[in-house]
Amino acid sequence: MTTIRLRQNGPYVIDSDDVRIIDWNGVEYRIERRPVALCRCGASTKKPFCDGSHSRLGFQAAEAAAGPGSEDAPAT
Repeated sequence: MTTIRLRQNGPYVIDSDDVRIIDWNGVEYRIERRPVALCRCGASTKKPFCDGSHSRLGFQAAEAAAGPGSEDAPAT
């Protein structure tokens, strides 16, 4: 099973050796480090991977995800 953790004010971290990252053109990225950290702040110079820019920028992530039944929960 693949686990994706959202680090507080940081990247999405994928804790799995069995993961592929493919862009919208079907091009696969070479993964050089594990776990995989994907940029969430949008400022990384290594997109889609995190380069730590969130720390320098003081990135503040949105509130925690809305749970089922919440008016902020995505429509299904």
